[in-house]
Amino acid sequence: MAQKSHACAACLQVRERLCENASTEPCTIICSSGLCETAVPVRLSDRLIGFLQTGQVFRKKPGRAQFERVARQVAEWGSDVEHDVLKKAYFSGKVVSPKQHESVVKLLAIFAQHLAMVSNQVIIQQENAESPVITRARDYIREHQSEKLSLGQVAKAVNMSAFYFCKMFKKVTGVNFTDYLSRVRIEKAKNLLLNPNLRVSEIAFEVGFQSLTHFNRVFKKLLGQSPTDYRAQLLAY
Repeated sequence: MAQKSHACAACLQVRERLCENASTEPCTIICSSGLCETAVPVRLSDRLIGFLQTGQVFRKKPGRAQFERVARQVAEWGSDVEHDVLKKAYFSGKVVSPKQHESVVKLLAIFAQHLAMVSNQVIIQQENAESPVITRARDYIREHQSEKLSLGQVAKAVNMSAFYFCKMFKKVTGVNFTDYLSRVRIEKAKNLLLNPNLRVSEIAFEVGFQSLTHFNRVFKKLLGQSPTDYRAQLLAY
C-alpha cells in the first residue's frame, strides 16, 4: 500500500493534521482505516522541537464491516494486494483499550515535560569553559533572583562594567541577561507550582516578578501554556 501515491497521500495528510493540532498539547487522530495515533509535543521554552508518538493502534477490536470499507478504499487506490493478505495484516494490528491508551499518552506527556525541563536546565547551566566571572554572575543571580535585579547590579557584583558584562554574558550563555533571569525564575516557579497550597500570585512574587500579569506572560512565552494550565497538567498525573 505504501507504494501507492493515494495511500501515501492519505497517511501524510493524517500526519500533517496530527502535527498541526499537537503543537501545544497532546492530540489524537483516527484515520479512515480506524487506526488512531497520538502525538505529544516536546517544547523547548517557546519552541516546538519535536513529538513523542504512540504509533498507529486500534482502541477497540476492528470488525468485519470496518475491514470491508477499508478493503474497498484500498482497491480504489489501485493497490493489488490480495484480499486475504490485507485482511491478515489489518486484523493483526495492535489493539489497546481506551484506558490503556490514555495511560500511554499520560506517560508520554510526563516524559515530554521531563525532556523540556532538562533542556531548559541545560540552557541555564551551560558552564563549559566559561570564565569565573560568568560563574560568579550565575551564582549571584540564583541567590538574588527573588529581588528586583538589574544587569548593572550583577555587573557591579562581579566587578565589571555593565557594557562589557552585557556583551560577555550574552556570548557565553547564548541569551541576554533579561532572558536568562526569566528562565531562572520560571524554573523555580515550575517547582513551586507542584505545591497546590501556593497561589499562582504568591509564586510569581516569590520568584521575583513584580506583577502577576508579567509572570503569566513570560511563563507562557517560555513554556507555551499558562502557569495554571501547567499546574493542572502536572497534578492530573
